[in-house]
Amino acid sequence: MDHAKNVPAENPSDREIVITRTFDAPRALVWQAMTDPQHVVHWWGPRGFSTTIEAMDFQVGGVWKHVMRGPDGTKYPNRSVFKEIVAMERIVYSHGGECENGPGVHFIATWTFETVADNKTKLTLRSVFPSAAARDFVVKEFGAIEGGKQTLERLGEHLPQMLADGQPFVITRIFSAPRTLVWQAWTEREHLLEWFGPSDFKTTTAKLDFRPGGTFHYCIQGPDGKEMWGKFVYREIVAPEKIVLVSSFSDAAGGLTRHPASPNWPLEMLCTTTFAERDGNTLLTLTWLPLNATAIESQTFNATRPSMSQGWGGTFARLIAYLSKITKP
Repeated sequence: MDHAKNVPAENPSDREIVITRTFDAPRALVWQAMTDPQHVVHWWGPRGFSTTIEAMDFQVGGVWKHVMRGPDGTKYPNRSVFKEIVAMERIVYSHGGECENGPGVHFIATWTFETVADNKTKLTLRSVFPSAAARDFVVKEFGAIEGGKQTLERLGEHLPQMLADGQPFVITRIFSAPRTLVWQAWTEREHLLEWFGPSDFKTTTAKLDFRPGGTFHYCIQGPDGKEMWGKFVYREIVAPEKIVLVSSFSDAAGGLTRHPASPNWPLEMLCTTTFAERDGNTLLTLTWLPLNATAIESQTFNATRPSMSQGWGGTFARLIAYLSKITKP
C-alpha cells in the first residue's frame, strides 16, 4: 500500500522530529484520512494504542482533543489548536499532551502533503520542541520517533480500506475570476440559481442554510421537464478556501432517496471543494468519495466516472459563462 520511507526529511535540528512516508494513495484520500475524525480514530497512535476523539474542530483556531490509551491502560490526554490550514497542502497546530498524572509535552506540528507521482502522496510530519532537551525527553520517555513511524504504518494500513470504498473522483478547473467571486457564486443562493446543475438543466428550487450543519436543498429540471431533487449537508466551511459536505439525492420534503435512475449509486457522497488563488484566477478542486458505501455501490461509483466528468464538466461550463457575465464592467 505504501512505501516504507520512515526517514527524516532534510536535516532536522536538535529540536525537531521529522518523519516522512510515501503512500500509494491520492493526496485527497490521505488528507481525508488525517482530517476526518471518523477515519483518524482507526489509525492514530502507535501499535497497541486506541484513541478516543472528544473534539476535532478542523478549522483555524479549532481545538482537537483526544485521549490515547496505551496497551497497559495508561491514558494520554492531548489537546491541540489548529494554527494554519492550507487545503490539501499543509496543517500547522500547537500541541500539548501528557501521560496520565505525568509531565506535559508541548511542540508545534506541521504536516505537509505532496503529490510525488500519479496517485502517490508524500506525507511529512515535523514537530518542533521548545528545546533540544524537550525533544530528547519525548524520544526517551515516550518513544516518539518509533511511535510516529508505527502511527504512519497504521495509516498506510487504513488507506486500502478507504480505497476499497472507491477511488476519489477528482476534477479541477481554473476560473478567470477572483476567488472571492467564485466563492460567492458557490455559496450564495441567488448565484446558485443561475448556474448550478448540468448543461440543459435549470435549478427551480433552492433553499440554502450555509453553515456547518446547515443544508442546501434544491431541485433541478431537465430538458424533458423531469425533476431531480438533491441535498447537501455542510460539515466544514473555511471561507473562502474549503467546503466539506455530504451530498445525496433527495425528495421534495428533504428526505434521503436513491438515485432515480441508478438504485445502486451510493446513498451518500463526501464532497470536498477547495478554492485556491492563482495569479488573480481561482483553481477549484472538487473531490467526491462514497461514504459508508457497500461493495456494489463502490462498483457503481467507479463505473460511472465518465458520466460524472460529463455532468460536472457541463456544470462548470455554466459557471464559467455565469462568472463571465457578472464580471463584465
